[in-house]
Amino acid sequence: MPKMKSNRAAMKRFRKTGTGKIRRRRAYGSHLLSSKTTKRKRTLRKGTIVSPANHKKIDRMLG
Repeated sequence: MPKMKSNRAAMKRFRKTGTGKIRRRRAYGSHLLSSKTTKRKRTLRKGTIVSPANHKKIDRMLG
């Protein structure tokens, strides 16, 4: 049986932490920033952890 291929798009977007959690970037932080508050933009700069509902699916994509 052939090896499983990892999803290359997912590999560029997600990173695994040392404890096995998956980190991701926040959405809505790339354009139309003039209408967003400074506090909101500052929060968007930080990454966050993938929710437990999506963890299994993304973990499978990463291979």
